[in-house]
Amino acid sequence: MAKSRMNPRVDFYFNKAKQWQEEIEKLRTLVLGCGLTEELKWGCPCYLLDEANIVLIHVFKDYCALLFFKGVLMNDSQGILIQQTKNVQTARQIRFTGLREIIGLAPVVKAYIHEAIEVEKAGLKVELKKTSEYSIPAEFQTKLDAVPALKKAFNALTPGRQRGYMLYFSAPKQSKTRESRVEKSLKQILNGKGLND
Repeated sequence: MAKSRMNPRVDFYFNKAKQWQEEIEKLRTLVLGCGLTEELKWGCPCYLLDEANIVLIHVFKDYCALLFFKGVLMNDSQGILIQQTKNVQTARQIRFTGLREIIGLAPVVKAYIHEAIEVEKAGLKVELKKTSEYSIPAEFQTKLDAVPALKKAFNALTPGRQRGYMLYFSAPKQSKTRESRVEKSLKQILNGKGLND
């Protein structure tokens, strides 16, 4: 596969990095060596095959990472793909904490990128969890049962907005915090708005 060129619009991401600069520049070189098109999406370098997102470079406090958009469909022969959070259904990361680690894993990283490209070329799709499969926290269910207008408004929301609320309500460990989140969101739901609208 031909090597791709750097997109000047993406350069700022690599130039602004204080931590992880050498590491992400090495990742950029590895990814571009696999023939993908470099674009800027979500403020991060994103690499595409015919308009389809394949992999993204991003940094965090404790690591930098390659995020494979359809990572869940990959073989992961080395056991290095990580699910970022329990609610991420499709994407998987390879995390790095140093340049030496990236250099040592370079052949594996390239193989994973090529596998991700083949997953896309094969047209494989991820079977996403349906909204009805998410559990409604008891604190919210109580409100839905008590306020018919709330239940009607919630059911009228798009599935994505419903999932957003369910994940938001169920995240806290303490019931008191879940109740507080539900109470603060009632007006928003009754107005037909999503969590972030």
